Amino acid sequence: MNLYNCSILLVDDNEKLAGMTCDILRKSGYETVYTAGSCKEGMEVFLRETPKLVILDIMLPDGDGYTLFRRMREASAVPILFLSAKDEDNDRLFGLGLGADDYITKPFLPQELVLRVNAILTRSYFRGQEADADETLDLSGREVSLKNATVTFEGTTTMLTAKELLLLKKLAANRGNVVTFDALTRAVWNDDYYGYENTLMVHIRHLREKIEADPSHPVWLLTVRGIGYRLLKESQR
Repeated sequence: MNLYNCSILLVDDNEKLAGMTCDILRKSGYETVYTAGSCKEGMEVFLRETPKLVILDIMLPDGDGYTLFRRMREASAVPILFLSAKDEDNDRLFGLGLGADDYITKPFLPQELVLRVNAILTRSYFRGQEADADETLDLSGREVSLKNATVTFEGTTTMLTAKELLLLKKLAANRGNVVTFDALTRAVWNDDYYGYENTLMVHIRHLREKIEADPSHPVWLLTVRGIGYRLLKESQR
């Protein structure tokens, strides 16, 4: 698989904008772009075609993109980019806080969209692995598969989001040592820590909810105040 073989699902009820966006992506080399104009249709195409990336509008005729995002995340850790006319900081932070991989507002420059799509797909599927693809972690009975992006505990399996998986891979590759805030944001967003303080904290909290027995009192994923985070080894507990 190469970058441009990745299939993309665009969920947007604005037919003119959806058509323009598809043209931009296809002219940039992405041959397989599916479209849907509602939450219902979007979920149907998502389950049927299993795209490698979803571009998701927030305002849809039969619901909102945030709700659809949650439903998709229950089924898969596929990367998701919010594309919306809502450009308020609270909306952007809310979308990123849910675990979205990026958020871009309308109107947008075609090249900006392509660059962000390229960056998300590269981070998610083509960058060097921080840990062996088949590596698993046992965290107090919670079996974490870095290959399948899952956490299994007492017969129940929970999916990790793409961002949570990248964070955990970076922490696992340096297990026992402190990973700085900057190193984590570079690994996940390919950017410096500045501007991602709250977003990183939210993703760490969500990750703890999946790998810790008591997320408010973590015993595996610890904060090193003012520096970063550390995923403990068994011998360090």
